[in-house]
Amino acid sequence: MGFEEVRDELRAFVAEREWAQFHTGENLAKSIAIEAAELLECFQWRPEGDHARVRGELADVLTYCFLLADRIGASPEELIREKLMITKEKYPIERARGRSTKYDQL
Repeated sequence: MGFEEVRDELRAFVAEREWAQFHTGENLAKSIAIEAAELLECFQWRPEGDHARVRGELADVLTYCFLLADRIGASPEELIREKLMITKEKYPIERARGRSTKYDQL
């Protein structure tokens, strides 16, 4: 399933429930942060996490990310590619390979 198909399914899901009225940029961003915290909680006491819970919470994070991207008129694919280009410049292979050092300290 591609980005457009997921977007269309989410749009239909939201429309059927008349939830778009609650999906302001601010509310969606808050929901991403809340769900990300719940994802992190999966690893609180078990470094490997609970696989089923991780999948569920990650799906929640991604769902809100897709909804926010749609809200601002961007596709997730477009956003990821734009950011990847910037990140490639910040972390050139020859200086970043095998290192977790922040770009300004490479």
